[in-house]
Amino acid sequence: MGLIDKGRTPKPLTWLLNYSRKYSLWMFQWGLACCAIEMGAALASPRYDMMRLGVIPFPASPRQADLVVISGTVTDKMAPAIRRLYEQMPDPKYVISMGSCANCGGPYWDSYSVTKGVDQIIPVDIYVPGCPPRPEALLQAIVMLQAQIQNEGIGNDQLQKRWRGEPVVIDDPHTAPVVLGPKPEPTAVPVV
Repeated sequence: MGLIDKGRTPKPLTWLLNYSRKYSLWMFQWGLACCAIEMGAALASPRYDMMRLGVIPFPASPRQADLVVISGTVTDKMAPAIRRLYEQMPDPKYVISMGSCANCGGPYWDSYSVTKGVDQIIPVDIYVPGCPPRPEALLQAIVMLQAQIQNEGIGNDQLQKRWRGEPVVIDDPHTAPVVLGPKPEPTAVPVV
């Protein structure tokens, strides 16, 4: 335990812990509008079985979840509830913004009561574009998030920076550098 506290974890142990974390994601669904129908199709349909990816989609509360999917129009009145939900989740926690309304306000961006993207409230890891996005796009976002989790460090250096909201760059020789935390450019899932 002394090595983990100092941020110097052996690579095989880091790989094993990240492998187990990426295939045991407890997902909390926060469906606000029409994108929630597509999210429900990805969760409940036998065609898009999310359980095969290691995602358990039915935690009873945010205190048991480590991934939240925000889908639909985020209004200014709903923003404090989303922030409270995010703060109740245990660390490490991940956020997927699904749909153009959650990403940037969508067709309602000019409304006085619509938040111009959920990233103004909480840090977002993956953005899923579309109005509404297909269930396959959500599955691809989960796979991209799992790749980020696999390359994440588990010592104090990387995770505590991420929890404080600082950007963390992860270099893996097999993939492009991944930036976790607040990003200057969002990671978008290609439209399928």
